[in-house]
Amino acid sequence: MLTRRGTGLTIVKGSNATAPRILRLSGDADRPMPLRKREGYISRRGEMPAGFAWYLLIGQSGEPDGPAVAAESAAIFLPEEFAHLGDGDVVRIAEGRGGISVLFQKAARHNSFLLTERCNNYCLMCSQPPRNVDDSWIYDDIMAAIPLVDTGTPEIGFTGGEPTLLGERLGKLVHQCKSYLPRTGLHVLTNGRAFVDANFARGFADIGHRDLMFGIPVYSDLSEVHDYVVQADGAFDETIRGILNLKRFGVMVEIRVVVHKQTYDRLPDLARFIARNLTFVDQVVFMGLEMTGFTKANLEDLWIDPVAYQPQLVEAVSYLERSRVKVSVYNHQLCITDKRLWPYAKRSISDWKNEYMPECEGCAVRQECAGFFSSARLRYSAHIRPMQAVPERA
Repeated sequence: MLTRRGTGLTIVKGSNATAPRILRLSGDADRPMPLRKREGYISRRGEMPAGFAWYLLIGQSGEPDGPAVAAESAAIFLPEEFAHLGDGDVVRIAEGRGGISVLFQKAARHNSFLLTERCNNYCLMCSQPPRNVDDSWIYDDIMAAIPLVDTGTPEIGFTGGEPTLLGERLGKLVHQCKSYLPRTGLHVLTNGRAFVDANFARGFADIGHRDLMFGIPVYSDLSEVHDYVVQADGAFDETIRGILNLKRFGVMVEIRVVVHKQTYDRLPDLARFIARNLTFVDQVVFMGLEMTGFTKANLEDLWIDPVAYQPQLVEAVSYLERSRVKVSVYNHQLCITDKRLWPYAKRSISDWKNEYMPECEGCAVRQECAGFFSSARLRYSAHIRPMQAVPERA
C-alpha cells in the first residue's frame, strides 16, 4: 500500500513565494527554466536546482536551520513513505495544515479522482460514505490538475460520492479532459439516476469524447433488492432508465455488480435480466467486496466467503458470455476463484491500496492475481492459499 496523503508536515516558504497548490512534479534538474515556475522538484539528496516553485525534500530534516529556500520558492519535507513519488506525478499541497495529497501518479496502473463526497444513494457497502458538505473546491482542484496529467495516460477514473450531482460542471470536466488528454479514456463511476433526464444524458454524447464510459451499479433484477442495497426508494427504476438513455445516445455504459450476501443468490437471474433487457451495454463487471466505509458497519449483513458463491458467479458469467455480453471479474483472488472464471479475472485494485496476505507468500500466480484491498485484513476468505504451480486456464 502506497502513502497518498500526509498532514502536519514542515513547510518553508521564501519571502516572495506565491507557490501553486496544484503542481506537476519533476526529477529533472535540467528542466527548462520557464516550466519550473509551476512545478515541484523531487529532491532525494538535498539538491535544490534553481527556479522551481516547490521542492519536495524526501527523507530529509525539516528543522528550522535546514536547507535555505529561494525567495520565490517553497519547500515541503516528506518522510520516506513518499519515496514512490516520481516524474510526472501531480500533487495538491495544503499549506495551512502542512498537507500533501497525491492526485495522479504517472507510473500507476490505475488513477482516479474523487469529485465529491455528496451522494443521493446510501449504499450498504459504500466505500466512501457520503457527506452533505460544500466540497466544490475538489472540482476546482481537479480542473486545475487535468492540464498537468501526462498526455500518454491510457485511462483515468472519476468517482464520488455521486459525480452527476455536479450537474453541468461534470460535462465541463469531460470537455477539459477531451481538450488536454485527447487520447485518455475516461471512466466515471455513477449510480446513473441523473440520466433519467434525457437532455442530461444527451449532453455527454454531444461532447463527442472518443472514449467515455459510465460505470453504473445494478445489484439485482428485482427493484426492491436493488433499492434496499442502495437505500433509496425508486433508485432501480431511475438507474435502468438512465442506462437506456445513455445507450440511446451512444454513450458507453458498464454495469457493475458488487457481490455480497444481499446480491449473490440472484446473480444468475440478474445476468438473464441484463442479457434480455440491456444486452447492448458495453460490459458487465462482477466485483468483490471492499472492507471499508459502510461495509465495516454492515459486515454481518454483507460478508460471505467468495468460495460460497462461486456456483452462482460461474452461472452468471457463463450466461452473459453465451449472450455475447463482455464480462469481467474484479477483486477476486485466483486461488479461491473457480478455474472457469480465470479468463475473466482482472488485476483491478488500485496500486496504492493493493496488498497480499501472508498466505500468498510463494504463490506461483501472484503476479496475475488481483490480490486484496488493504482493508481486507478485517475479513477475508479462510481458503486463501499459495498455488505451487500455474494450472492451465479453462
